[in-house]
Amino acid sequence: MSGADDEFSVKFWGVRGSIPCPGPGTQRYGGNTSCIEVKCGDRRIILDGGSGLRPLGKSLLPEGPLDCDILYTHTHLDHVIGIPFFVPFFIPQNKFRLWAGHLAAQNFTLRGVLEMMLTAPLFPVPIDIMQAQLSFNDFYAGQELDFGPDIKVTTKPLNHPNNATGYRIDYKGKSFSYVTDTEHYEGRRDETVLELIDAVDYFVYDATYTDEEYMKFKNWGHSTWQEGCRLADEAKSGACVMFHHDPSHDDAAMDDIAKRSADTRGDGALVAYEGMTLNLI
Repeated sequence: MSGADDEFSVKFWGVRGSIPCPGPGTQRYGGNTSCIEVKCGDRRIILDGGSGLRPLGKSLLPEGPLDCDILYTHTHLDHVIGIPFFVPFFIPQNKFRLWAGHLAAQNFTLRGVLEMMLTAPLFPVPIDIMQAQLSFNDFYAGQELDFGPDIKVTTKPLNHPNNATGYRIDYKGKSFSYVTDTEHYEGRRDETVLELIDAVDYFVYDATYTDEEYMKFKNWGHSTWQEGCRLADEAKSGACVMFHHDPSHDDAAMDDIAKRSADTRGDGALVAYEGMTLNLI
């Protein structure tokens, strides 16, 4: 019988980019912004803290006390907006280690940036009111993070305004990469992204636009589902999971992207939706 240490799963709590977009047109894929829960045995790793962090927090309340890591790609609002609404942050018995690899090179700190966000007149609840044990860890994208035995966390810088960090998690012979908020280079594949997704089992990719739409949004810091498929083929990876959906893409538009990407790469192309779970082990 498999034990808890054999679990390697990925659950999507928020799949949108830029701004939450709830409503009748986004019910099937979801309207919350970036937040993913990864379990490696008894270790829980949360990727980004968009509005999807709120429902994740609600689901975790029966499990306390919690001991988790939160890895941020960057601190644009859509990736941190869930922080003040994450109830586990207000429970003293909980412990969270927060990580960011995009700020140190700009002479910022993660704690300092979040304190600015949670300051009047922008928000009435300062970070010091949160009673959980919070530690803030700034690193330089490109470093490997020490998460103990069996878990390897690789980081790489991504091509995004104000910088961003991509992550790869290897656990017991399986691998998962999180590559969002990155813009591809026209005419060539991004070598940094290729390193992150080399022969990976699953990778999440910034598929905000289609190739046709991208021409209107060059230099905005985002990519396309077609580029995700091209990267996956070149890296000989497993499934590419389209993510960071544009808020203007309703369920019908997402259905079309799902069909077109499946026509391109078969079951090696998936479209993320809230509640979707990938089981690697």
